[in-house]
Amino acid sequence: MNFNLNNAWRKDKTSHSLPEVYASIKVPKKGFWRKYLAFAGPGLMIAVGYMDPGNWATDIAGGAQFGYTLLSVILISNIFAMVLQHLSVKLGVVAERDLAQACRDHFSPTTNFILWVFCEIAIAACDLAEVIGSAIALNLLFHIPLTWGIVITTVDVLIILLLQAKGFRWIESIVGGLIFIILACFIYEIVISQPAFNEILGGLVPQKEIIQNPAMLYIAIGILGATVMPHNLYLHSSIVQTRDYTRDKEGKKEAIKFATLDSTVSLMLAFFINAAILILAAATFHTTGNKHVADIHDAYKMLTPILGASMASIAFAIALLASGQNSTLTGTLAGQIVMEGFLNIRLKPWLRRLITRLIAVIPALIVAILYGEQGTTDLLVLSQVILSMQLSFAVVPLVMFTNDKAKMGEFVNKPFLKVCVWIISIVIIILNLYLLYQTFA
Repeated sequence: MNFNLNNAWRKDKTSHSLPEVYASIKVPKKGFWRKYLAFAGPGLMIAVGYMDPGNWATDIAGGAQFGYTLLSVILISNIFAMVLQHLSVKLGVVAERDLAQACRDHFSPTTNFILWVFCEIAIAACDLAEVIGSAIALNLLFHIPLTWGIVITTVDVLIILLLQAKGFRWIESIVGGLIFIILACFIYEIVISQPAFNEILGGLVPQKEIIQNPAMLYIAIGILGATVMPHNLYLHSSIVQTRDYTRDKEGKKEAIKFATLDSTVSLMLAFFINAAILILAAATFHTTGNKHVADIHDAYKMLTPILGASMASIAFAIALLASGQNSTLTGTLAGQIVMEGFLNIRLKPWLRRLITRLIAVIPALIVAILYGEQGTTDLLVLSQVILSMQLSFAVVPLVMFTNDKAKMGEFVNKPFLKVCVWIISIVIIILNLYLLYQTFA
């Protein structure tokens, strides 16, 4: 890869990221809470990627097999995510480019093409997980066959995305509403499953057996891969620019502060939901000896008999449906940002969305028709491995750009943050290489 640093950004800057909604949301001049509410929204859209159906499979398997031990991995993954999303905000606000545009500006055309291909594969893999998750939820709730569920999911997301024409706040409101449905479902699940709270607190402290036990380490890396989403780094650096803040030094400083606060608060919500899935699996399956539960179907079927509450399984499936719908929304939007940023190809938004959906839907449909329930579960796991592989290709350029004084000026990462983000990058790369070795060996 061509990693030679330019002295600064190139001057031939093209159009703004997501030009149809650029600086479209007014930011008040006074009042902390009014400003915070104006900046709130992108964080929720980012948080969606951290609680998508791909996470469910790894969290359920982790909780059922190892109880509360892997809670510390979810916590560490979330801290990684908070730091990386902060970098993403900085890049978008200071450089006024999304990560894809920044890569196109900096790297050679060949490198950009390779990065774009990797990113499209990751978005397709992520979209695959969401489509399958929504189809499984429709199957569990209404007994709709998986193949029809996949078709319905494709159509309904396109309808929701048409609302973007009414303004970006519509999309943010739908996403926020669906997140609070998921939250309510899991608060109910936690209350009725009666977990051991002292064990939960113990699980938040990292244990050395996570590294020593190969089976535990494999699931731990899966949780990391499913938590930090590569497409979120592209998405966040773009949608933070939808705010109409003053584009000067003070305005950018304030935008970084409020946008980081927004994403950090939202990711705390995502941490609670991810942890709740693992806690539910630990309290319900691990403690009753059902350690073999590893997928969404098993979890759904066994929740009601074990907990004795008829709403337990229904709440679980409703949360899954909301999670799948939410993630497809943001994944499709990320697809548009990535194609426009890397290739400077502007398609009509509906056409770009249709292409993104079809890339994910066709393999999901084929597998659902040929292999049914088990095949779609295996595909869900594979999608998370693909996401893990792509992560380094998004994280390393982001860290490089925000560490470079020539590109970021006085907003460059401070020395302590520089060290932290390189450590996070190296940890992610090593863990993902190990995951690949384990998967294919």
